[in-house]
Formats: sequence, C-alpha cells, structure tokens
Amino acid sequence: MNISESITDLHNFLQQHASASIALVPTMGNLHQGHMDLVNKARDLADIVVVSIFVNPLQFEAGGDLESYPRTLQKDMEKLLEAGVDVAFVPDVEEIYGDDLSTTTQVVVPGISSLWCGASRESHFEGVTTIVNKLFNIVQPDIAVFGEKDFQQLTIIKTMVSDLNIPVEVVGVATRRESDGLAMSSRNGYLTAKEREIAPKLREMLLKLQERVQVVDANYEQITQQAALELNQAGFKTDYLAVCRQSDLKAATTEDNVVGNNLIILAAAYLGKARLIDNLAFVNR
Repeated sequence: MNISESITDLHNFLQQHASASIALVPTMGNLHQGHMDLVNKARDLADIVVVSIFVNPLQFEAGGDLESYPRTLQKDMEKLLEAGVDVAFVPDVEEIYGDDLSTTTQVVVPGISSLWCGASRESHFEGVTTIVNKLFNIVQPDIAVFGEKDFQQLTIIKTMVSDLNIPVEVVGVATRRESDGLAMSSRNGYLTAKEREIAPKLREMLLKLQERVQVVDANYEQITQQAALELNQAGFKTDYLAVCRQSDLKAATTEDNVVGNNLIILAAAYLGKARLIDNLAFVNR
C-alpha cells in the first residue's frame, strides 16, 4: 500500500496507473467496520482504491471536539493494508489549506445545508463540501463512496456534484450497525458504559416512529414531538427528530402522507459527550 502525505506523492503514484479507474473513500480516520464496508464497495467498483484520512478543521464548529477527535493512524493503516487499499492519502492541514485557513475558498450548497445538522452546527456543511470538493480535484476519482448514516451529508454532496457538473459518481453504502442496532461511529467511543447501554434506544425510537408515521392522517409534528420527549426521558438530549421527504430533506407535511412516498426520519441527539446521528428511510404505506 502506498502512503502519500503530499499531493505530489499522490499524483506521482496515480500517474503510474493512468488508465485505471479510481474510487475514493474520504474519511477522518479512527476507522471501524462501517468504513471498511465503504472500502470493500470501492474495491468492487474500481481498479484503484484511494482512502483519505484527514481530520478537517473546517467542519468543526468553535468549541467543538476537533482537538479531542480520536486519531488512530497506526491502527487505521493496518486495517487499510489488510483490506487491500492501494493508496492511503494522509495530508496535514497545511498541505490541504496552505498556511492561512481563514482565507481559503469555500464551497457552499445553499438551502439544504442549513437544515437539521446545518442548523445546529454552524458552517459544518460548508467545511464538508469544501474538503470533498478539494479531494475530488486532487484525486480526480471516477467514483466516491460515502456512508448513508450521514444521509444529509450524502444528499448535499450529491447536490454539489450535480450543480457543479463534477464528473464523479457518488455511491452510498448502508449503515453498519452494532449487534444491538447502534449505528457505528467514531464518536461512539465518547460513550460511558452506562450511556452505551442507552444508545441503542435511538434506533429503537426510529423504528417506533416509522410505525406511527404510517398511520392514516398521522400528525407528523405531534408524533415527532412525542418521540423526542420519550428520547429525552430515556437520557438523551434531542437535537432534532424529523420526518422528511427523501428528495430534498424538507420536513414532510400531511400532503406527503400518501402511499408510495419516499420518506426518511432524521435524528440527532446528545448522549453525554457524544452527539449521535441516525436515520431510517422507508416508502410510506
């Protein structure tokens, strides 16, 4: 496996495989099996797999967990090597943004970036779309693979690719879960033992809410408020819980409560130091 710390080194390697198709898996490291699912999908779809590991400062809000975000580079390298990754791209901040982060050009996807996670994490998605756009320009992949756990992020990236005519196919991969249903996440490591016992209740609530949503004439606002209250009573601090249209992630209304509509429940909730996100996509019946 090639390990490239600079853009020049990465380009030198890729130029040796100019005729090969390339799949990119962008990550912030601290890799778990969910990341490996993305790598395996990339391996199925392309000749060369590039995995980037870069803790992107632009997507962390002030006072966030940038400094404490788990960094496990040696273990990550071992996992990537075992998975048959061709290139690990591990640049530092200066390599990506230069010596003045405050003056870097940023990429903004308006509207959808201000919803849900964007409403509670100021400028988060601007940081995401900026780094993803830069990685697309640096690597020039044919395919990019992302997890569906961050469904809003995935939707925003697909929108950016479409709007800017970026020649990259964006592929989503289903969320990998622990045996008790908790979505795998690097931030699960922040949970205490007691909080880890509570954490699966987020997924359980999404499943319950799906059943409530599919009742004829369901009042989405009322049932999501009730579900958020139940989450809080279980020990969470709910950030948001919403029934949305899959197409644009806007809150669903009674007009959307028809058979065959593609809906998704989006959720974010704090549990101790951890901010957990999850979702449940379904076709209304």
